[in-house]
Amino acid sequence: MERRHQVFSVDLLERYATKGRGAITCMATGNDVIVLGTSKGWVIRHDFGVGDSYDIDLSVGRPGEQSVHKVFVDPGGSHCIATVIGSSGADTYYTHAKWTKPRILSKLKGLVVNAVAWNRQHITEASTREIIMGTDNGQLYEMAVDVKDKMEKYVKLLFELKELPEAFTGLQMETASVHNGTRFYVMAVTPTRLYSFTGIGSLEAVFASYVDRTVHFMELPGEIPNSELHFFIKQRRAVHFAWLSGAGIYHGDLKFGVQHSSPNGDENFVENKALLDYSKFSEGVEGVKPSSLAVSEFHFLLLIGNKVKVVNRISEQIVEELYFDQTPDAVSRGIFGLCSDASAGLFYAYDQNSIFQVSVNDEGRDMWKVYLDLKEYAAALANCRDALQRDQVYLVQAEAAFAAKEFLRAASFYAKINYVLSFEEISLKFISIGEQDALRTFLLRKLDNLSKDEKCQITMISTWATELYLDKINRLLLEDDSALDSNNTEYQSLIKEFRAFLSDCKDVLDEATTMKLLESYGRVDELVFFASLKEQYEIVLHHYIQQGEAKKALQVLQKPNVSMELQYKFAPDLIMLDAYETVESWMTTKSLNPRKLIPAMMRYSSEPHAKNETHEVIKYLEYCVHRLQNEDPGVHNLLLSLYAKKEDESALLRFLECKVGKGQPGGPEFFYDPKYALRLCLKEKRMRACVHIYSMMSMHEEAVALALQVDPELAMAEADKVEDDEDLRKKLWLMIAKHVIEQEKGTKRENIRKAIAFLKETDGLLKIEDILPFFPDFALIDDFKEAICSSLEDYNEQIEKLKQEMNDATRGADNIRNDISALAQRYTVIDWDEQCGVCRRKILNVGGDYRMTRGYMAVGPMAPFYVFPCGHAFHAQCLIAHVTRCTNQAQAEYILDLQKQLTLLCAESKNVSNGGLSEEPLVSVTPMHKIRSQLDDAVASDCPFCGDLMIQEISLPFIPPEEAEESESWEIKPHNHPSQRSLSLAV
Repeated sequence: MERRHQVFSVDLLERYATKGRGAITCMATGNDVIVLGTSKGWVIRHDFGVGDSYDIDLSVGRPGEQSVHKVFVDPGGSHCIATVIGSSGADTYYTHAKWTKPRILSKLKGLVVNAVAWNRQHITEASTREIIMGTDNGQLYEMAVDVKDKMEKYVKLLFELKELPEAFTGLQMETASVHNGTRFYVMAVTPTRLYSFTGIGSLEAVFASYVDRTVHFMELPGEIPNSELHFFIKQRRAVHFAWLSGAGIYHGDLKFGVQHSSPNGDENFVENKALLDYSKFSEGVEGVKPSSLAVSEFHFLLLIGNKVKVVNRISEQIVEELYFDQTPDAVSRGIFGLCSDASAGLFYAYDQNSIFQVSVNDEGRDMWKVYLDLKEYAAALANCRDALQRDQVYLVQAEAAFAAKEFLRAASFYAKINYVLSFEEISLKFISIGEQDALRTFLLRKLDNLSKDEKCQITMISTWATELYLDKINRLLLEDDSALDSNNTEYQSLIKEFRAFLSDCKDVLDEATTMKLLESYGRVDELVFFASLKEQYEIVLHHYIQQGEAKKALQVLQKPNVSMELQYKFAPDLIMLDAYETVESWMTTKSLNPRKLIPAMMRYSSEPHAKNETHEVIKYLEYCVHRLQNEDPGVHNLLLSLYAKKEDESALLRFLECKVGKGQPGGPEFFYDPKYALRLCLKEKRMRACVHIYSMMSMHEEAVALALQVDPELAMAEADKVEDDEDLRKKLWLMIAKHVIEQEKGTKRENIRKAIAFLKETDGLLKIEDILPFFPDFALIDDFKEAICSSLEDYNEQIEKLKQEMNDATRGADNIRNDISALAQRYTVIDWDEQCGVCRRKILNVGGDYRMTRGYMAVGPMAPFYVFPCGHAFHAQCLIAHVTRCTNQAQAEYILDLQKQLTLLCAESKNVSNGGLSEEPLVSVTPMHKIRSQLDDAVASDCPFCGDLMIQEISLPFIPPEEAEESESWEIKPHNHPSQRSLSLAV
């Protein structure tokens, strides 16, 4: 195998690593730190992380030759423990990475430490925490060292082998946090046994518990130069172990923190145990035992002689051999040992003076092949790096299943292949052997593995799978006539599976093609199911209606995404199938327009129904009218027509009397067509309803005439409805009276008596003389004597009342004439200094500014004037000017016109004198006096200061528009002068 393809490679790290301090006797690594022990008692530390190196002499003060027996480094490379053996015995030292001098662990005096277990989860740079040390006399000690103390905190004896005292040669420890503390897992090996310890609490408590219970161990007899125990660490956790024993390599997986049924023993944390016999990788008859061991994730590195054989842990086959570039003097002694650096992921080998580095280059790249050869398919898939590798794993599984005639299983594996075999090749495999079920399984699994972007492939495969399903269903029906029975589980499960497939693939299947397939195979139920999935509800409804399953159809219509038009389209068929359920569905459906359901309701209503049967259409229409407050005239007319066809007229009358529309302000009382209602009621001979409609249309005469044919009492009630028209009311009552008199068939005297009783019911509206013409001419007056006398008495009372009213009116007229006469003689006394209310001049004096007002009667030298009962007095000219100015424009023009006419008439008059009294009488009817009277009424009807004119002036502004300019001249405007200064005063 070429080097570039090798997983493991060897490089010389340092040729003379001991710097002349002796030969290498032991080595330990951790976190890129290498610590060497030499034959002269020196510890040499190489820190490749920081590029530093120093050595410590542990033989100082010790007589004779000293040699470092074992050296140990923690995974972090900070703490180091070394055991030195010399002629004076054994001593154990501790040193820290930052120390230049070691510290002897005096409590371990005389003990040879062969193995150390570090607490990897809790160790820190400043403290070792709990560590376990195994000695060559079969004892385990617990110790802890804090850097600040520079000495061990304590040393405790944990365990001692008494049954078979052997030296502990390997020791490992792991911890896991559990709900009630920390669980310790400890493994220790001797040349022939592997011991397992576990427990919760402290190390001392864990080992103390084994006083009362048996220690679990695995014994593998055989001799080996050096028994070793190694843990492989991945992500700071041990995942598997290996024990280099005399019988072989005992290894297995580690599961920490898992509760097992066994309270003790390695069953608590060891799984998948196996023993690798040395004979499997030895050329000779007898296996050659390795001298050292290192463990990687998938391989064992076995040091045999001067080379390292790399054995795959899973396949137990040698995959590589590593050779070292040793110096000639070191070849004879060979490689001493191997060690691993879990933190750096490196392995090291050493001889007497050189250090070799073993690097790992992607050791898991071919593990999928290893697992595949072992038929561990799950592990093979877990280690695949790309799709092509996974395809090869699936192909092997598929072909194995195909060869074993497990075709369904093979189909599942074939469906996962994307590159190794084409879709067509795999399909032909199943078609050639006639395995339709396996082919269908392959297609279904292939659909699961396709991406959403491969739409064409998904659609075609789904359609093919649909046809295979249909073919399988038909074959089941042909093979077994009883397949349709509910007891046939295979058929029923296949139908269920097919419907689930349609539900999953409804969005990728071509709608038209799929429906055509279902129809061609006669699968009506599945066709309806698929149509429902695709929301083709019209097809679904057609099917249910043809099958007479109205409830299922109504359930479909109740779905939220069903078009409302389908409600109207299938309403006639549904109401004929199940009227009750259909109407109940209508009443629970929102946004339903009852007008569009009228054809369906009329179809239902045209069918004969039993007398006691609930008319579902009437029930629905009543719901629309009374509950939904529907105002559609068509709905109201239909309900009215259905009421009219019922023999019982009470429902019709209640509907006509119900004021449906009065819920809205200003709305009509009804929404049906009254003319249509009248025609319908006349046709169905619902006379009481006709009377109500006539009355509602204010056709009271027709209402009373029709009511007289049905019931006179009804006619009387209709006549009483007319209240605002007394003549019409009397006319209606006369019609009733005539009908009553003409319909009476008793004796004449009895008829007259009933007629007179009828007059009393009219509450005085009709008199005996009103109904006399309705009696025959040969009726005797004696029969009406009492009624006529009563009527005459009423007339006499009315005449007396009229006389009294006439007398009262005569007296009132006389009083009015007397008042008029007294008014003409009325006078008022004016003081000599009384002033005019307008000009403020004296009323009785004439100034130069006043001329005699034309048309007025002059009294000496005084000007005409007006005096009001309130005491105010005005010159005639001043009053006219004031009223004209204060009244509205129309009234002012009227006054000026009268004054102009009066002036013209005065100019023509020849009887006017300058200061004397007029010769015409005080009361005159000449045109001038008529005009003057009109002028008096216009200007002097009431006092301008006390009457309506003054009240109207309240709303006028104080400053009239014509005085606006004068008002503005009085306004105080600011005048800023340059010399003036404004001062702001604090308030």
